[in-house]
Amino acid sequence: MRLDRVRHMGFADALLFIRPEGNLRCCTYSPCGRYFAWASPDQVTVVDASVGHVVTTLSAPNVFEIGFSPLGTFVITWQRPSKDENGDAVKNLKVWRVVEEEASTDTDEGSNVVGRFVQKSQTGWNLQYTHDERYCARVVTNQVQFYRSEDLGTVWNQLRVEGVSDFAVSPGDNHSIAVFVPERKGQPAAVKVFNVPNFDAPVSQKNFFKGDKVQLKWNDLGTQLIVLAQTEVDKTGKSYYGETTLYLLSASGGFDSRIDLDKDGPIHDVTWSPNSKEFGVVYGYMPAKTTIFNTRAVATHSFALGPRNTILFSPSGRLVLVAGFGNLAGQMDIYDLDKDYYKVCTIEASNASVCEWSPDGKHILTATTSPRLRVDNGVRIWHAGGGLMYNEDLHELYHVCWRPQSTTMHPPEDPFHPVPTPHASALAYLGTVKTPSKPAGAYRPPGARGTVTPLAFKREDEGGTAYVSNGSLSLGSGVNGFGKPRKREVPGAEAVGEDLPPGAAPGGGVSLAGTADGDDNLSKAALKNKKKREAKKAKEAADKAAGLSTDVNGAAPAPSTAPNRSPDRRDRRDHERTRSKGSLENPSRPNQNQRREGSRHRRNQSSTNHANAASPFNMTEKNHQSSNTPQPLATTTAAAEPPPDLTVTSPDSAASPQDKKIRALLKKLRAIDDLKMRRAGGEKLEGTQIKKMDTEDSVRKELETLGWNE
Repeated sequence: MRLDRVRHMGFADALLFIRPEGNLRCCTYSPCGRYFAWASPDQVTVVDASVGHVVTTLSAPNVFEIGFSPLGTFVITWQRPSKDENGDAVKNLKVWRVVEEEASTDTDEGSNVVGRFVQKSQTGWNLQYTHDERYCARVVTNQVQFYRSEDLGTVWNQLRVEGVSDFAVSPGDNHSIAVFVPERKGQPAAVKVFNVPNFDAPVSQKNFFKGDKVQLKWNDLGTQLIVLAQTEVDKTGKSYYGETTLYLLSASGGFDSRIDLDKDGPIHDVTWSPNSKEFGVVYGYMPAKTTIFNTRAVATHSFALGPRNTILFSPSGRLVLVAGFGNLAGQMDIYDLDKDYYKVCTIEASNASVCEWSPDGKHILTATTSPRLRVDNGVRIWHAGGGLMYNEDLHELYHVCWRPQSTTMHPPEDPFHPVPTPHASALAYLGTVKTPSKPAGAYRPPGARGTVTPLAFKREDEGGTAYVSNGSLSLGSGVNGFGKPRKREVPGAEAVGEDLPPGAAPGGGVSLAGTADGDDNLSKAALKNKKKREAKKAKEAADKAAGLSTDVNGAAPAPSTAPNRSPDRRDRRDHERTRSKGSLENPSRPNQNQRREGSRHRRNQSSTNHANAASPFNMTEKNHQSSNTPQPLATTTAAAEPPPDLTVTSPDSAASPQDKKIRALLKKLRAIDDLKMRRAGGEKLEGTQIKKMDTEDSVRKELETLGWNE
């Protein structure tokens, strides 16, 4: 860990500062900027940040966390939980008094320790002090305990709240505390604000669901509180990282509201302005949206969409930084709020894991640290106007920060003039950076080069359509996913019956009455085979009906292959063959003589039908002759019975080409109507689907030319 370079950063001339050696675990400045402390394996050392000499040394081995009180009067250390010889928990959280007049040479820790506590969790380990260090507080089971800073051995007061898991003390002169109670047993989560020490009833309260954990952010005056609630799992399936909501509460109880955001997606960052009159929120699916709100949760300005997830106000509140770090490119946009949100510049700070404004509000610190990224570690300081002022590359960098200073030490002035002279390291680095002659841009396959990019492949800030999540993360289905697509519901749209397939218009297409219950449990292949069998049976029934009508009209029956059999036995045998499943679905292959007889019979039947249709006199003569000619008993019986009434549920195979064309065009119109409903529901369509929707007018004109009317 690097703890030197104090002079290089331009804070002060630390002439007496001795660079520590060995394995150092943590370090920190006091909030007032007066002290600097670090923890080694054997002790904690506190130095004066102005001159660098040692103020005190604390005999506290194996310290993993260090903190200071707001005015730097006390230093707090946290060690890993352990047990003594009797099996009792060791008090691992200790509060020490920083000796200001002279350093104590006594190695006994009892001379400096003010209080001791048992703190098992490293999360939220530190005590929270009021702004004037009059009180401090810590959370225990179902209550928040308050202590006077000079007497940590006695509980001064306590706030009892069933199930409290987190709290935050306001930084202003008015002592307030906000506590959070998560959801449990069907009860909503709650954030309650109390005035210290009046704990009888909360002055402000907000109940809400979808709150497993929260971030409580007070403004600098301690008058208003932002609550960023988050769930561990998003039950709607829109995000892998849970669902986030934002609330605003007043410390006086005069206002509380949920902050409505006009873009779907998670809340990436929220930050108060130092003036305590406005705050900024970065939210929504990428490209994210950044908006400034006032203290009444009303949006006052929105920046351009972009891949951003961080917002930071300068200490004076004049400038605001909107950046995208982590898995984003690391671009930082600087805006001047005093000049109508004018964009000053964009800084490229790739791979940055640390970003902080300097206390004077003129410089920005960015750094790449380990273990977030173990390569390209280093520190860079930028001017607010966009220029690089300092650069240092390091093999391993674990922590870097500015020395805190009060804003009163830096009176308001123009942050852009005069522009300071860059350090030699910055000039050397800029000399090695090669400016690309031509932007590479996004990769385009050879077939798409030289063409206009479809809107479906553009980001929203580049003119593309907005991204809308349909919950396909948890359901495993979607427009481009696998599996059965889920049912779409459009508010205000007419409900479609369950018997209609997706995209079919009510009353049109194939009749599915009576088949909805049985077909739902069949697979696609089984349903297809079922339809084939029904169509085959319908065709055979139609052919049989056509044969019966031919016999009635006087056509000669097919010659029998067994002339010696009686008519009754022939009819019984034919009836048994008709009932046989094997002969219906898998008829045996006829021999050559049967094929010849069948073809001769079809030719005779065809010629007879044509002759009957051509001359009505032939029909009368034929009927007259057939009335005088004795017919077999089976033929006479069949002719006397009326033909059966058959209802065909499959499409007519004998339809004319014009009817088939009309049916195909109607099917295309139903598909276009389905695409319209999907787009009305917020679904993102592909380019081919949009082109298909554009053909609606031409399809309707073609239907009119074919003589079809709605």
